[in-house]
Amino acid sequence: MSVARPVSPGKTRTCPHCKATILESASVCPGCQHHLRFDDEAARRQLAAASALRVEGRIDHPPGAEPLEYCVIVSVRNNANEEVAREVVNVGALQPREGRTFTLSVEVLPPKAPAPTRPAAATDRSSQAAHLPKATNRTGRLL
Repeated sequence: MSVARPVSPGKTRTCPHCKATILESASVCPGCQHHLRFDDEAARRQLAAASALRVEGRIDHPPGAEPLEYCVIVSVRNNANEEVAREVVNVGALQPREGRTFTLSVEVLPPKAPAPTRPAAATDRSSQAAHLPKATNRTGRLL
């Protein structure tokens, strides 16, 4: 039996598979989805994750137009509206009759793993996620 060492919230490390910067507490890489460790507490915490924001959209090349280039940029701002991170995620071109679907997803994890439940009991992710922050739009309305 191994004892998990305490992890500071927000501390990061590099995924050994895809080299993405991920949370040190992650048991599965959110980028490449490889399992990083088999830790019961980390696995329960990952299961309790809730999607606070998910936006999906599609762009299609207009008929008869020249090829279009695109650039996907993700930026993160704090409460003072200061940009704390900005990343170019992908670039490319749309040829005639092509399209692309883009999805932005933000998952939030509880500060610690929920208490284990009996194996026979079903887990309801929505009730576990009730204490997690809610996503709002720019006007402050819940999404």
